[in-house]
Amino acid sequence: MDRVAIYCRLSDEDKNKKNNTDDSESIINQKNMLIKYAKDKGWPIYKVYSDDDYSGLDSDRPEFNEMIAAAEAGKFDIILCKTQSRFTRDMELVEKYLHNKFIEWNIRFITAVDGVDTSEKHNKKSRQINGLVNEWYCEDISDSIRAVFKSKQSSGKFIGSFACYGYMKDENDKNKLIIDEEAAAVVRFIFNMYLQGNGVQHIVYILNERAIPNPTKYKHLKGFKYVNSQAKDNRGLWNKTTVKRILKNIMYIGHMVQHKRQKVSYKSKKIKSLASEDWIIVKNTHPSIVDIETFNKVQQRLKSNIRSTGTGEAHLFSSKVRCIDCNSTMQKTSNGRGYQYLRCKSYSISAKGKKLCNSHSINLSFLEEIIFNKIKEYFRNLCNTENLANELMLEKGINDKLTTLESELIRINKEINKRTEALKSLYLEKISGEINAEQYNEFASSFEKDKKKFLLKKSEIENMIEEIKENSDDVERYIKLIEKYRSFEKLTHAVIDELIDYIEIGEKHKGTGEQKIKIHWNF
Repeated sequence: MDRVAIYCRLSDEDKNKKNNTDDSESIINQKNMLIKYAKDKGWPIYKVYSDDDYSGLDSDRPEFNEMIAAAEAGKFDIILCKTQSRFTRDMELVEKYLHNKFIEWNIRFITAVDGVDTSEKHNKKSRQINGLVNEWYCEDISDSIRAVFKSKQSSGKFIGSFACYGYMKDENDKNKLIIDEEAAAVVRFIFNMYLQGNGVQHIVYILNERAIPNPTKYKHLKGFKYVNSQAKDNRGLWNKTTVKRILKNIMYIGHMVQHKRQKVSYKSKKIKSLASEDWIIVKNTHPSIVDIETFNKVQQRLKSNIRSTGTGEAHLFSSKVRCIDCNSTMQKTSNGRGYQYLRCKSYSISAKGKKLCNSHSINLSFLEEIIFNKIKEYFRNLCNTENLANELMLEKGINDKLTTLESELIRINKEINKRTEALKSLYLEKISGEINAEQYNEFASSFEKDKKKFLLKKSEIENMIEEIKENSDDVERYIKLIEKYRSFEKLTHAVIDELIDYIEIGEKHKGTGEQKIKIHWNF
């Protein structure tokens, strides 16, 4: 007597489940229907196989593969499903098993609802059509879901399963992110440590020394069933890759970044990374953890490829000091007796036995002292901020220029409107017969010419107004800098980064010992 294997599958998440190990009600319904079908036919049941929450395109279904192995071993004679799509929605699997392997293994495939029976040869075409329809259905559903997701992403809605470290989903709106203060404090700590001159590896050491769980471990501790496929069993320890990823993540300044990866196709589990120009970025969608100024400074330091010392802290002028002659970066070196100095990078390179540049050597402590005094002197010589603001505003003529240009812009807009109305009136006169076509063309050409001239002038003035407003913003920023640093007492990486673009060092004069030091300020 023919033995039957029953196979059931459900891909949609079932809300009737009590927990993840329970079969959904729909799976139970499938089982009951197919068991009754088999008993009515008088077929003894070998085993009931069931895959819940698996796609019909998934060939890695555990019970499915167990059933296939049993079929190859000849454990039963019939596979019974509710419909062909419950077995698979992949046309390749339809051809592989229904029309090849099952024939080799002497397995009969039957469905209870859509009339599939591989023992009937005339049934083959309908099986193939069913296979195509099922696959087209998956493709259409995939395209529809992708379009919906992309629309949500483009409008700044978060669609991920888990928020990035430092954030959590809003309980009232799953597409909105709010700050997770516990994790956000660690993110700010990482940014601040890096700006203070600590290297990434040193930050990793501090985080692990303080037993702060890494993002993956943190999610697990919060009860999330988060799986990081790239993570190794590192007991929740931090590494350089994780810290760098945090330092580069623009999510932390309130911009939503999504669509960084996508599946190769609806039939494949393989996911490919997308080029940054294909990412979907929507600005100002959620509260920032790091201010834009701090974030930009960090990006600048990361791009500078600053190297830290053995203690994990880069020297104060890392990436900031250049040779005045060849423009090469000045590198830190030591003579082994505690004497640390900077010298031109090209000095260590020889071509045909000749150095590419002179050393331009300068004592690091001496340079720190000079820069400290230069900054102090610079701010000491400045007048109070109120007088400075007035002087700068007068010097640039910001107020007067802005008033004059805005008045001129109003006048030009009036002239443009006059020409526009004149052209409308002229057209009506032509339609009513008050003027002929030749007269209309002559006057219209003159008005259009004037209008284009005024539109060009308008564009020029608007650009000038924008530039003046930017200058005004620069003045305001300049004043804030003065207030912030006029009383500083210690050189730090933050001070250097904010005030100095770069420093040029000249070669020391052999006779006088004098050495040119040129500071290029950020303002």
